[in-house]
Amino acid sequence: MKRPKLKKASKRLSCSKRYKIQKKVREHNRKLRKEAKKKGVSKRVKKDAGVPSSAPFKEEVLREAEQRRLQIEEEKERRKQAKKEERAQKRKKEKETPSKETEPKAKKARQDEIRKTLENLNAPDKNSKQFLCLELNKVIDTCDVVIEVLDARDPLGCRCPQLEEAVLQREGNKKLLLLLNKIDLVPRENVDMWIKCLQREFPVVAFKASTQMKDRTVQAKKSRIVASNEVLDKSRGAACFGNGCLTELLTSHAANIQNQASLRVGIVGFPNVGKSSLINSMKGILACNAGVKRGITKSVQEVHILKNVKLIDSPGIVASHANPPVSMALRSLQVDEGKESVLEAVRTLLKQCDKAQIMLQYNVPDFRNSLEFLTLFAKKRGYLQKGGIPNTEQAATAFLADWTGAKLSYHCKAPEKISLPSYLSEAVVAEMQNGWDLNKLKMGNEETLKGVKFPNQASSITFISKGPTAGLLTISDISEERPGTEREAVCANKPEQTAEEEYDAEEPEKPQKKLLKKKPGKVQFQSVPIDISISTTTTDDAYDFNTDFK
Repeated sequence: MKRPKLKKASKRLSCSKRYKIQKKVREHNRKLRKEAKKKGVSKRVKKDAGVPSSAPFKEEVLREAEQRRLQIEEEKERRKQAKKEERAQKRKKEKETPSKETEPKAKKARQDEIRKTLENLNAPDKNSKQFLCLELNKVIDTCDVVIEVLDARDPLGCRCPQLEEAVLQREGNKKLLLLLNKIDLVPRENVDMWIKCLQREFPVVAFKASTQMKDRTVQAKKSRIVASNEVLDKSRGAACFGNGCLTELLTSHAANIQNQASLRVGIVGFPNVGKSSLINSMKGILACNAGVKRGITKSVQEVHILKNVKLIDSPGIVASHANPPVSMALRSLQVDEGKESVLEAVRTLLKQCDKAQIMLQYNVPDFRNSLEFLTLFAKKRGYLQKGGIPNTEQAATAFLADWTGAKLSYHCKAPEKISLPSYLSEAVVAEMQNGWDLNKLKMGNEETLKGVKFPNQASSITFISKGPTAGLLTISDISEERPGTEREAVCANKPEQTAEEEYDAEEPEKPQKKLLKKKPGKVQFQSVPIDISISTTTTDDAYDFNTDFK
């Protein structure tokens, strides 16, 4: 069958359409010419008219123009030859002395590497305990006033007797203040009791630091806030209470000291008690790095809050290994540095709390031990691994962050009767309180407590404190501590298990089998104890021979 001939599309247009296109093209070209004329741009290149025939001395003018053109061409050729010669000489030098140029470079590189390695060896490790102790001693030596920051949830556990003794023994009539931070996480009655208890030794300032500070480079967004929302926002992380009272106290003390230009105030304490947050709240901007992770501050940093007052941030106090496990879990950096297991730290903390309060706080059902609690907690928060397996490691990290950060509400009872430590006496206490306006301090603390929104007593977890935490301030103390004695010190300070702690008891240890001494040339068998009892022999499937089947 013959294939039909395919027809191509015709290119013919109607007259009206063709005329319309031509008109559009003319208008477009006219518009382009008009714009070019305005700009002074012309497409036509003006032709050189040359020398007219009627001009006098025409031949001389043409001869001069030709000579000028030849000179320009000669100059271009000369420059080209000079560049060629320069490149040839450069290649010749590279071929003649390749080793002479490479040897000094290699030698210089080796010298730079040696110099860098020596600098790295001589440079102190900022994560080492020796460097942290040196930085802390610098702050104590150079400051006129030392503020020891305490966590209001466990003020006694945040105190370091070695630090307080070192401040009192330094020369220069240094003053020591106690600052009770994170008061918004403790019931009001508990804060009042701790202020009365601690005021018997040193002046106490109640404080609530702001946890939402912005950097000076970040411009704050303008937001319309209703007057009612401002009152509600005071109890949140953006609000700060107690900075006015502390500023007035330091300003009045700086006015009394006329020897120095500015008052140097050192902020010291254990990791994650809120030292950097305190400085940021006093300054009003993000001057120091702060966060949930412990041990962010590694070196000394000075911040001017007023013309005559200067705050000095310091790294956290290094906790001694002789402390109880609970104090080490909350105050030391062993967990963050990977020297201690997070699961073990959680297990230690759970032993010091009431089981019912933990269940209500985290909304989990009854549990038998710490591993079961972490499993339930991981399912509640959605910390799951591949296959839906609960991630207990992540749950333990979140639990520990709640306890060390400014989130979880727990409190310790203040002792009714407290005796002065060995490094304190009545005369020293009177000297520390001398020079401060105690009445103004009392009024400032009352105003601070009125503005803060405190949690309810029932919603706060009762925590058992283990007393002051021992710290390391000198390199000799660090060298004396040995890894072998660490376990003995922990076992010696380990508290006896009470009825409340029975729920966290782990599985009983299996009795260790005695290893038999192998005799050469003989094979010995170890007997396995067999438990023969009625419960093991009697089963549901056993045949009863006493039954007579007919």
